[in-house]
Amino acid sequence: MADHLETLDPISSYAALGDSFTEGLNDPRPDGGFAGWADRLAELLADRRPAGEFRYANLAVRGRLLDQVVTEQVPQVRRIQPDLVTFCAGGNDILRPGSDPDEVAERFEAAVSQLRESARTVLISTGFDTRSMPVLKHLRGKIATYNGHLRAIADRNDCAVADLWSLRTLQNRQAWSEDRLHLSPEGHQRVALLTARALGLTTEEDPAAPWPAEQSHTAAEQRRENLQWAKDYLLPWVGRRLRGESSGDHVAAKRPDLLPL
Repeated sequence: MADHLETLDPISSYAALGDSFTEGLNDPRPDGGFAGWADRLAELLADRRPAGEFRYANLAVRGRLLDQVVTEQVPQVRRIQPDLVTFCAGGNDILRPGSDPDEVAERFEAAVSQLRESARTVLISTGFDTRSMPVLKHLRGKIATYNGHLRAIADRNDCAVADLWSLRTLQNRQAWSEDRLHLSPEGHQRVALLTARALGLTTEEDPAAPWPAEQSHTAAEQRRENLQWAKDYLLPWVGRRLRGESSGDHVAAKRPDLLPL
């Protein structure tokens, strides 16, 4: 791992693959789109290059399952040949009832092997620790199993790893947006900083820095908030899955080609 990290600087092109996490949901830009940790990472990488010499593509689309990412996005990497690829996928598969993290990991590794043929460096990330997240906390064991596979895949394929599971600041409510399924802008910033460090880069900000103190809530206030969240976000999310729908059914990648940042 250390050998390939020493060759990372300079990175002149970067392609991000994945689902809503990488697309950047709930990190709004002034133009009405979403930024997200991958856009923020691209900015950190571009700052280390002369003006106009860094290019970035973001192929991620919300709601995509692993096989969709592999079919739609992975072949594009062979076409555009970036220096760096971040590949974060499989989380939506793991959330589905009856999914097998062992089997998902096998398909994930097959895609990593393809990416390693076209990109100088491939970075993957572990899943979040969901111990404090409503509903998702019951899937913590499955996510931990999948993470174990991801670390082994990274070792076998010489990939860098952004270990989201161990970043405890992401377990704070301030890291998450109102829907509790996607990161807040500051949560995306923490992930960008962690990923930059996983690539061997130094950052002035610390992804593990303590959060500002929050106003405490009574148990009754917390219950009302949880009920409102279930009505506004959880039930619609479950309904889409029961109907076989996805939030990304009519969404295209926001940056399908390597373009100057």
